[in-house]
Amino acid sequence: MKSTFNKKERLKSKKEIDFLFAEGASISRYPIRLIYKKSVFKENITLRTGVSVPKRNFKKAVDRNAIKRLLREGYRKNKYLVPNTTHQFTFMFLYSGKEMPKYAQVESKIKEVLQKFVAQNIGLK
Repeated sequence: MKSTFNKKERLKSKKEIDFLFAEGASISRYPIRLIYKKSVFKENITLRTGVSVPKRNFKKAVDRNAIKRLLREGYRKNKYLVPNTTHQFTFMFLYSGKEMPKYAQVESKIKEVLQKFVAQNIGLK
């Protein structure tokens, strides 16, 4: 799997995001939470991913955007942990901490969350 995070792989549909929060399952490793749902896309991709940081914890958009960049980069570098399967998934990474994170912390927690996801969902049919 290439180490890119292009436009086709980004979760942007409001309808899809609402469905994900209503029907999705979640995995947490503080301060990162992954909400995921099995989906079907027209494109030939396995994962569609979004990131979010609550305004309640970070009032300044500059801070929220910086954390979102860290989340996207951590995911981009570690998405190889999710094997290519015939299943398609929608992911949403949420940052629930109250202090500005360091990249190393974000990357290690994203790794843990993705490994737990693979361990729980490897036997999907």
